[in-house]
Amino acid sequence: MGKERQFLVDARGQKVAVVISIADYEEMLEELEDREAIREFEEAKASGEPSVPLDEAIARIERNRK
Repeated sequence: MGKERQFLVDARGQKVAVVISIADYEEMLEELEDREAIREFEEAKASGEPSVPLDEAIARIERNRK
């Protein structure tokens, strides 16, 4: 992530927002999505529920769409 950031300040000079590049923003979003996927995986693993093979999961989803 780049290091150049700009801050927006209020009338008292308090930082209220940050301006970052689109590249930095997209990198942050990707990192958040990765962390969410890991969290969901860990949560599913800890649930103790039996796993479903990917092909079967896709077939179930397709059946429910109709």
